[in-house]
Amino acid sequence: MLYPLYEAGHLMLAPMRLAAEATRLACENPFNPFSYAPQSRSVAAGCEMFERATRVYAKPAFGLSVQERIVWERPFCRVIAFGEPSAELEAKPKLLIVAPMSGHYATLLRGTVEAFLDSHQVFITDWIDARQVPASAGRFGLDDYIDTCIALFTELGPDLHVAAVCQPSVPVLAAIARMEAEDHPLVPRSAVLMGGPVDTSRSPTAVNALAQEKGFAWFERHCIHTVPPGYPGMGRAVYPGFLQLAGFMGMNLERHADAHHAMFDHLVRGDGDSAARHRAFYDEYLAVMDLTAEFYLETIERVFIRHDLPRGTLRHHGEPVDLGAIRRCHLMAVEGEKDDITGLGQTRAALDLTVNLPEAAKTYHMQPGAGHYGIFNGSRFRQDIVPLVKGFMERSLRPAAMRPAPVVPAPDAHPILLRRGFEVRPPSASSERPIVLPEPVLADRHGASEAIPQRIAL
Repeated sequence: MLYPLYEAGHLMLAPMRLAAEATRLACENPFNPFSYAPQSRSVAAGCEMFERATRVYAKPAFGLSVQERIVWERPFCRVIAFGEPSAELEAKPKLLIVAPMSGHYATLLRGTVEAFLDSHQVFITDWIDARQVPASAGRFGLDDYIDTCIALFTELGPDLHVAAVCQPSVPVLAAIARMEAEDHPLVPRSAVLMGGPVDTSRSPTAVNALAQEKGFAWFERHCIHTVPPGYPGMGRAVYPGFLQLAGFMGMNLERHADAHHAMFDHLVRGDGDSAARHRAFYDEYLAVMDLTAEFYLETIERVFIRHDLPRGTLRHHGEPVDLGAIRRCHLMAVEGEKDDITGLGQTRAALDLTVNLPEAAKTYHMQPGAGHYGIFNGSRFRQDIVPLVKGFMERSLRPAAMRPAPVVPAPDAHPILLRRGFEVRPPSASSERPIVLPEPVLADRHGASEAIPQRIAL
C-alpha cells in the first residue's frame, strides 16, 4: 500500500506546486512592480524550495560534449558508448564503466566518464528503472547481473578494461572469476574496483551494521512493494526509489538540511552561481530508480549478511565462484580514507582473495581525505586517482614476464637398456639420412600449433 499512497500524495500536491511556480515567476518578473519589493526575493525563494522538495525528479542527461550511442540493449540494461565512431576512437583502449545499480542513475558517474574520454573508448552500463520494465520480461537477480557482466565482457572484448564503481564490484569480480575458471579467451585485461563492498565484515559502516542488525526478513517485509498501475512494470515487486532516497537522506540529514538552508540564502541574496551548483547537484542526487526485489534482497543476504564472496560460498547458477581462479585479469582497488559507505579494507579484500594472481598484477590506492563520492568524482578524483588508474590500465596491456624455454638434453652416447633387455644404440655416423629433431610445438585451445617461444608468458 505504501507505493500507491506515495503516488497519491504526489498527485495531491500537484496544484500547490503549480501555484508555487506561478508565484515564483511573478515575483521574479521585472515587469511586475511588486517584484522590486524587499520581500519578493524571499517569497520567490520559498516557492522554489517548496516546488523542488515536492517534485519527482526525472532521469538526468549526461550532457557531455560528445555523441552518445546505444551499442547493447536488454530489458534491464543498455550500454552507452561515447564519441562518434572513427579510426582515431577505435585506436584507443576500451573502458567499460559498470555503474552501480543502487538507486541512482548512471548519470551520477558523469564526471567519471568525462575523465577518460580523452584516452579511452568509454562505455557505461545504463540500468533501466525496474518500474519501466514489464513483468513479462521476467526476474533480474544477482545471478542475472553476473550474466550481464559476462555478456558485456564478451561483447566488448578483447583487451577490455573494466571499472566497477561501488556495488558492482562484487558481480564484476564474480563474472571475472567464472570466466577465468572456464578459461574464457575474452577475460578483461584489467578491473578497477572503486569503493566496492567485497568484504563488508571489514571496517563495517552504518550501512553494513543495519543489514546485520535487521536481518533478511526485515528488509523483505518493510522494503519491498509492488509497482502500482500507470507504469509498464505494474505488478512487479520492487525496492522503490523513494525509499532508497529516504535512506540516503537519512544517513546525512543534518548536512542536507544545511545545504537547503544555504540554498535559500543564496536565492535571497541573488547569488545565482551558488544556487545553480546546488540545483545541479540535487537534480542528480534526488533522481532515483526502482530496483527489482530479487536483486535487492539477494544482494542484502549474500553480500551484506552472509559475506558469501570472501567466505568462498558464493555460487552462480549453482557453480562455485572461486576468486582463486583469477590469474590473468589485473586488479586495482581504490578506497577513500573517509568513506562512510564502504569502509577501509572492504575493497582491498579483493586483492587478498585473488591468491593466484601475481602480486605484480595487483595495485592498491587509498585516497587521503576522500569520502565515498570523492573516489569517482570531484577534484581529488581527477588530479590524483585518474592518472593512477590510467597508468594501471596501460601496464596491464604490457606482456607479462616470460620464462625461458625448456632445454632439450643431447642424446646419450651410451646404449639404453630397456627392461626386456633390448638394446637401442644411437645412429651411426654412416647413416644415410641424418636425424633432425623437430622443434617442440605447443597447441593452443583452438588446435593451432606454434613453436615454443624462448619465453612463455604468465
